[in-house]
Amino acid sequence: MSDIKKLAIIGTGVIGNGWIARFLARGYSVVAFDPGEGAEERTRIAIERAWPSLEELGLAPGASADRITFVSTIEEAVRDADLIQENVPEREELKRSVLMSIDQHARPEAIIASSTSGIMPSTLQEGLKYPGRMIVAHPFNPVYILPLVELVGGRSTTPFIMERANEFYKSIHMKPLIIQKEIEGHVADRLMEALWRESLHLVNDGIATTEEIDAAIIYGAGLRWAQMGPFLTFHLAGGEKGMRHMLEQFGPALKLPWTKLEAPELTNALKEKVIEGCETQAGVGSIAELEVKRNEFLVKLLDLVEEYWHEPKRVSS
Repeated sequence: MSDIKKLAIIGTGVIGNGWIARFLARGYSVVAFDPGEGAEERTRIAIERAWPSLEELGLAPGASADRITFVSTIEEAVRDADLIQENVPEREELKRSVLMSIDQHARPEAIIASSTSGIMPSTLQEGLKYPGRMIVAHPFNPVYILPLVELVGGRSTTPFIMERANEFYKSIHMKPLIIQKEIEGHVADRLMEALWRESLHLVNDGIATTEEIDAAIIYGAGLRWAQMGPFLTFHLAGGEKGMRHMLEQFGPALKLPWTKLEAPELTNALKEKVIEGCETQAGVGSIAELEVKRNEFLVKLLDLVEEYWHEPKRVSS
Protein backbone atom coordinates (compact mmCIF):
# COMPACT_ATOMS: atom_id res chain seq x y z
CA MET A 1 0.00 0.00 0.00
CA SER A 2 1.47 3.33 -1.04
CA ASP A 3 2.03 6.05 1.54
CA ILE A 4 1.30 8.70 -1.11
CA LYS A 5 -2.09 10.29 -0.51
CA LYS A 6 -2.09 13.86 -1.88
CA LEU A 7 -1.43 14.47 -5.57
CA ALA A 8 -0.69 17.58 -7.59
CA ILE A 9 -0.61 18.06 -11.35
CA ILE A 10 1.37 20.86 -12.98
CA GLY A 11 0.43 21.31 -16.62
CA THR A 12 -2.90 20.03 -17.93
CA GLY A 13 -2.38 19.24 -21.59
CA VAL A 14 -3.11 15.81 -23.04
CA ILE A 15 -0.71 14.02 -20.70
CA GLY A 16 -1.57 16.05 -17.60
CA ASN A 17 -5.27 15.44 -18.13
CA GLY A 18 -4.59 11.76 -18.67
CA TRP A 19 -2.85 11.58 -15.31
CA ILE A 20 -5.72 13.45 -13.67
CA ALA A 21 -8.29 11.00 -15.06
CA ARG A 22 -6.25 7.99 -13.88
CA PHE A 23 -5.69 9.47 -10.41
CA LEU A 24 -9.38 10.29 -10.01
CA ALA A 25 -10.38 6.80 -11.14
CA ARG A 26 -8.17 5.30 -8.45
CA GLY A 27 -10.00 7.29 -5.77
CA TYR A 28 -7.62 10.23 -5.31
CA SER A 29 -8.36 13.92 -5.11
CA VAL A 30 -6.16 16.06 -7.36
CA VAL A 31 -4.99 19.67 -7.16
CA ALA A 32 -4.02 21.11 -10.53
CA PHE A 33 -2.30 24.20 -11.88
CA ASP A 34 -2.12 25.40 -15.48
CA PRO A 35 -1.87 29.08 -16.41
CA GLY A 36 -3.43 28.56 -19.85
CA GLU A 37 -6.75 30.22 -20.56
CA GLY A 38 -9.60 27.69 -20.45
CA ALA A 39 -7.41 24.98 -18.90
CA GLU A 40 -9.95 23.92 -16.28
CA GLU A 41 -12.75 23.64 -18.81
CA ARG A 42 -10.59 21.52 -21.12
CA THR A 43 -9.64 19.26 -18.23
CA ARG A 44 -13.23 18.66 -17.23
CA ILE A 45 -14.14 17.83 -20.83
CA ALA A 46 -11.18 15.43 -21.04
CA ILE A 47 -12.24 13.68 -17.82
CA GLU A 48 -15.80 13.35 -19.10
CA ARG A 49 -14.54 11.70 -22.30
CA ALA A 50 -12.24 9.33 -20.43
CA TRP A 51 -14.68 8.30 -17.70
CA PRO A 52 -16.67 5.63 -19.62
CA SER A 53 -13.44 3.73 -20.34
CA LEU A 54 -12.37 4.10 -16.72
CA GLU A 55 -15.72 2.77 -15.53
CA GLU A 56 -15.27 -0.27 -17.77
CA LEU A 57 -11.75 -0.80 -16.43
CA GLY A 58 -13.11 -0.60 -12.88
CA LEU A 59 -13.21 2.38 -10.54
CA ALA A 60 -11.79 2.38 -7.03
CA PRO A 61 -14.20 2.88 -4.12
CA GLY A 62 -14.99 6.57 -3.74
CA ALA A 63 -13.69 7.47 -7.19
CA SER A 64 -15.29 10.61 -8.57
CA ALA A 65 -14.72 12.73 -11.64
CA ASP A 66 -15.44 15.80 -9.53
CA ARG A 67 -12.52 15.49 -7.11
CA ILE A 68 -10.36 17.92 -9.08
CA THR A 69 -9.47 21.40 -7.81
CA PHE A 70 -7.72 24.06 -9.88
CA VAL A 71 -5.60 26.65 -8.09
CA SER A 72 -3.95 29.85 -9.28
CA THR A 73 -0.28 29.24 -8.39
CA ILE A 74 2.28 26.45 -8.36
CA GLU A 75 2.90 27.14 -4.68
CA GLU A 76 -0.73 26.52 -3.80
CA ALA A 77 -0.83 23.36 -5.91
CA VAL A 78 2.23 21.62 -4.45
CA ARG A 79 2.53 22.77 -0.85
CA ASP A 80 0.65 19.80 0.67
CA ALA A 81 1.33 17.21 -2.02
CA ASP A 82 3.06 13.86 -1.52
CA LEU A 83 3.71 13.51 -5.25
CA ILE A 84 3.79 16.20 -7.93
CA GLN A 85 3.47 15.16 -11.57
CA GLU A 86 4.95 17.77 -13.94
CA ASN A 87 3.66 17.83 -17.53
CA VAL A 88 4.64 21.16 -19.08
CA PRO A 89 5.74 21.34 -22.76
CA GLU A 90 8.89 19.47 -23.76
CA ARG A 91 11.27 22.44 -23.61
CA GLU A 92 14.24 21.98 -21.32
CA GLU A 93 14.47 25.58 -20.09
CA LEU A 94 10.75 25.69 -19.32
CA LYS A 95 10.77 22.36 -17.52
CA ARG A 96 13.79 23.27 -15.42
CA SER A 97 12.23 26.59 -14.45
CA VAL A 98 8.94 24.95 -13.45
CA LEU A 99 10.70 22.15 -11.57
CA MET A 100 12.77 24.67 -9.61
CA SER A 101 9.58 26.44 -8.60
CA ILE A 102 8.01 23.14 -7.56
CA ASP A 103 11.15 22.22 -5.63
CA GLN A 104 11.08 25.56 -3.83
CA HIS A 105 7.49 25.22 -2.61
CA ALA A 106 6.96 21.46 -2.15
CA ARG A 107 7.61 19.69 1.14
CA PRO A 108 11.14 18.15 1.20
CA GLU A 109 9.80 14.60 1.37
CA ALA A 110 7.46 15.02 -1.61
CA ILE A 111 8.32 13.20 -4.85
CA ILE A 112 8.66 15.33 -7.97
CA ALA A 113 7.98 13.29 -11.12
CA SER A 114 8.44 14.67 -14.62
CA SER A 115 6.48 13.19 -17.52
CA THR A 116 9.23 14.16 -19.95
CA SER A 117 9.47 11.84 -22.95
CA GLY A 118 13.11 12.53 -23.69
CA ILE A 119 15.07 14.68 -21.23
CA MET A 120 17.31 12.87 -18.77
CA PRO A 121 16.50 13.32 -15.07
CA SER A 122 20.07 14.35 -14.18
CA THR A 123 19.61 17.35 -16.46
CA LEU A 124 16.34 18.26 -14.80
CA GLN A 125 17.83 17.85 -11.31
CA GLU A 126 20.44 20.55 -11.86
CA GLY A 127 19.87 23.52 -9.57
CA LEU A 128 17.26 21.86 -7.36
CA LYS A 129 17.51 22.23 -3.61
CA TYR A 130 16.40 18.61 -3.10
CA PRO A 131 17.49 16.82 -6.30
CA GLY A 132 17.33 13.39 -4.67
CA ARG A 133 13.52 13.36 -4.76
CA MET A 134 13.21 14.17 -8.48
CA ILE A 135 12.57 11.38 -11.03
CA VAL A 136 11.17 10.88 -14.51
CA ALA A 137 7.82 9.06 -14.62
CA HIS A 138 7.07 8.93 -18.33
CA PRO A 139 3.60 7.59 -19.28
CA PHE A 140 1.98 6.82 -22.63
CA ASN A 141 -1.12 8.27 -24.22
CA PRO A 142 -3.88 7.66 -23.23
CA VAL A 143 -2.44 7.70 -19.71
CA TYR A 144 -5.75 6.69 -18.15
CA ILE A 145 -5.73 3.37 -20.07
CA LEU A 146 -2.17 2.39 -20.99
CA PRO A 147 -0.38 0.95 -17.95
CA LEU A 148 3.28 1.46 -18.89
CA VAL A 149 5.23 4.14 -17.01
CA GLU A 150 9.00 4.46 -17.39
CA LEU A 151 10.68 5.34 -14.08
CA VAL A 152 14.11 6.88 -14.45
CA GLY A 153 16.34 8.19 -11.69
CA GLY A 154 19.09 10.74 -12.18
CA ARG A 155 22.53 10.90 -10.61
CA SER A 156 21.08 12.35 -7.39
CA THR A 157 17.90 10.29 -7.10
CA THR A 158 17.82 8.19 -3.92
CA PRO A 159 16.86 4.49 -3.99
CA PHE A 160 14.18 5.21 -1.39
CA ILE A 161 12.44 7.65 -3.74
CA MET A 162 12.51 5.13 -6.59
CA GLU A 163 11.01 2.48 -4.31
CA ARG A 164 8.23 4.82 -3.16
CA ALA A 165 7.47 5.85 -6.73
CA ASN A 166 7.46 2.25 -7.93
CA GLU A 167 4.98 1.23 -5.24
CA PHE A 168 2.76 4.22 -5.93
CA TYR A 169 2.47 3.68 -9.68
CA LYS A 170 1.80 -0.01 -9.11
CA SER A 171 -0.97 0.96 -6.70
CA ILE A 172 -2.75 2.92 -9.44
CA HIS A 173 -2.69 -0.17 -11.71
CA MET A 174 0.32 0.79 -13.81
CA LYS A 175 3.25 -1.32 -14.97
CA PRO A 176 6.40 0.57 -13.90
CA LEU A 177 9.48 -0.08 -16.00
CA ILE A 178 12.53 0.98 -13.99
CA ILE A 179 15.22 2.15 -16.41
CA GLN A 180 18.59 1.20 -14.92
CA LYS A 181 20.66 3.69 -16.91
CA GLU A 182 19.33 7.07 -17.99
CA ILE A 183 19.43 7.89 -21.68
CA GLU A 184 17.74 10.50 -23.89
CA GLY A 185 14.31 9.26 -24.92
CA HIS A 186 14.36 6.47 -22.29
CA VAL A 187 13.40 3.09 -23.83
CA ALA A 188 9.91 2.89 -25.34
CA ASP A 189 10.10 6.17 -27.24
CA ARG A 190 13.47 5.23 -28.72
CA LEU A 191 11.90 2.05 -30.08
CA MET A 192 8.89 3.90 -31.46
CA GLU A 193 11.10 6.63 -32.91
CA ALA A 194 13.10 4.05 -34.91
CA LEU A 195 9.90 2.69 -36.44
CA TRP A 196 8.63 6.22 -37.08
CA ARG A 197 11.81 7.23 -38.92
CA GLU A 198 11.66 4.13 -41.14
CA SER A 199 7.96 4.77 -41.83
CA LEU A 200 8.74 8.30 -43.01
CA HIS A 201 11.40 6.97 -45.38
CA LEU A 202 8.91 4.48 -46.87
CA VAL A 203 6.38 7.25 -47.48
CA ASN A 204 8.99 9.70 -48.77
CA ASP A 205 10.40 7.14 -51.24
CA GLY A 206 6.96 6.26 -52.58
CA ILE A 207 7.19 2.66 -51.38
CA ALA A 208 4.06 2.66 -49.22
CA THR A 209 1.26 4.99 -48.16
CA THR A 210 0.48 5.89 -44.56
CA GLU A 211 -2.50 3.53 -44.70
CA GLU A 212 -0.40 0.64 -46.02
CA ILE A 213 2.26 1.14 -43.36
CA ASP A 214 -0.38 1.22 -40.62
CA ALA A 215 -1.90 -1.98 -42.04
CA ALA A 216 1.52 -3.66 -41.97
CA ILE A 217 1.72 -3.01 -38.23
CA ILE A 218 -1.95 -3.61 -37.37
CA TYR A 219 -2.25 -6.99 -39.10
CA GLY A 220 1.33 -8.16 -38.67
CA ALA A 221 3.85 -7.09 -36.07
CA GLY A 222 1.40 -5.18 -33.89
CA LEU A 223 -0.79 -8.18 -33.16
CA ARG A 224 2.19 -10.21 -32.01
CA TRP A 225 3.86 -7.37 -30.12
CA ALA A 226 0.74 -6.78 -28.03
CA GLN A 227 1.26 -10.21 -26.50
CA MET A 228 4.98 -10.92 -26.58
CA GLY A 229 7.05 -7.94 -27.73
CA PRO A 230 9.88 -8.16 -30.27
CA PHE A 231 12.23 -10.52 -28.42
CA LEU A 232 9.79 -13.33 -27.63
CA THR A 233 8.25 -12.91 -31.09
CA PHE A 234 11.66 -13.58 -32.66
CA HIS A 235 12.30 -16.36 -30.14
CA LEU A 236 9.29 -18.20 -31.57
CA ALA A 237 10.49 -17.46 -35.10
CA GLY A 238 13.53 -19.63 -34.38
CA GLY A 239 11.46 -22.80 -34.10
CA GLU A 240 12.31 -25.45 -31.53
CA LYS A 241 15.74 -23.93 -30.80
CA GLY A 242 14.25 -20.48 -30.33
CA MET A 243 16.44 -17.40 -30.34
CA ARG A 244 19.62 -19.46 -30.71
CA HIS A 245 18.53 -20.64 -34.16
CA MET A 246 16.95 -17.28 -34.98
CA LEU A 247 20.26 -15.44 -34.52
CA GLU A 248 22.22 -18.10 -36.39
CA GLN A 249 19.90 -18.00 -39.39
CA PHE A 250 18.89 -14.34 -39.59
CA GLY A 251 21.68 -12.62 -37.67
CA PRO A 252 23.81 -12.00 -40.78
CA ALA A 253 20.89 -10.09 -42.37
CA LEU A 254 21.35 -7.39 -39.75
CA LYS A 255 24.37 -6.23 -41.76
CA LEU A 256 22.25 -5.67 -44.85
CA PRO A 257 21.23 -2.03 -45.48
CA TRP A 258 17.51 -2.66 -45.12
CA THR A 259 16.81 0.18 -42.75
CA LYS A 260 17.80 3.83 -42.56
CA LEU A 261 18.68 5.02 -39.09
CA GLU A 262 18.60 8.74 -39.88
CA ALA A 263 15.26 10.42 -40.46
CA PRO A 264 14.55 11.84 -43.93
CA GLU A 265 14.43 15.58 -44.40
CA LEU A 266 10.95 16.74 -43.43
CA THR A 267 10.24 18.61 -46.66
CA ASN A 268 6.91 20.27 -47.44
CA ALA A 269 6.21 17.51 -49.94
CA LEU A 270 6.76 14.80 -47.32
CA LYS A 271 4.66 16.67 -44.79
CA GLU A 272 1.76 16.86 -47.25
CA LYS A 273 2.03 13.16 -48.07
CA VAL A 274 1.83 12.27 -44.39
CA ILE A 275 -0.90 14.77 -43.55
CA GLU A 276 -3.09 13.91 -46.54
CA GLY A 277 -2.61 10.20 -45.91
CA CYS A 278 -3.66 10.46 -42.28
CA GLU A 279 -6.65 12.67 -43.06
CA THR A 280 -7.81 10.23 -45.73
CA GLN A 281 -7.48 7.31 -43.32
CA ALA A 282 -9.38 9.16 -40.60
CA GLY A 283 -12.26 9.83 -43.01
CA VAL A 284 -15.06 12.07 -41.84
CA GLY A 285 -14.76 11.07 -38.19
CA SER A 286 -13.57 13.63 -35.69
CA ILE A 287 -10.54 13.17 -33.46
CA ALA A 288 -12.93 12.73 -30.51
CA GLU A 289 -14.76 9.93 -32.32
CA LEU A 290 -11.47 8.22 -33.15
CA GLU A 291 -10.42 8.49 -29.50
CA VAL A 292 -13.61 6.71 -28.42
CA LYS A 293 -12.92 3.83 -30.82
CA ARG A 294 -9.30 3.69 -29.69
CA ASN A 295 -10.28 3.58 -26.03
CA GLU A 296 -12.84 0.82 -26.54
CA PHE A 297 -10.26 -1.24 -28.41
CA LEU A 298 -7.53 -0.73 -25.81
CA VAL A 299 -9.79 -1.71 -22.92
CA LYS A 300 -10.67 -5.00 -24.66
CA LEU A 301 -7.05 -5.57 -25.67
CA LEU A 302 -5.81 -5.07 -22.11
CA ASP A 303 -8.20 -7.75 -20.91
CA LEU A 304 -6.83 -10.12 -23.55
CA VAL A 305 -3.21 -9.36 -22.69
CA GLU A 306 -3.87 -10.00 -19.01
CA GLU A 307 -5.70 -13.24 -19.79
CA TYR A 308 -2.88 -14.68 -21.87
CA TRP A 309 -0.15 -13.60 -19.45
CA HIS A 310 -2.14 -15.12 -16.56
CA GLU A 311 -2.07 -11.88 -14.61
CA PRO A 312 -4.70 -11.14 -11.95
CA LYS A 313 -7.78 -9.49 -13.34
CA ARG A 314 -8.39 -5.88 -12.44
CA VAL A 315 -10.20 -5.27 -9.20
CA SER A 316 -11.94 -2.17 -7.94
CA SER A 317 -9.85 -1.64 -4.82
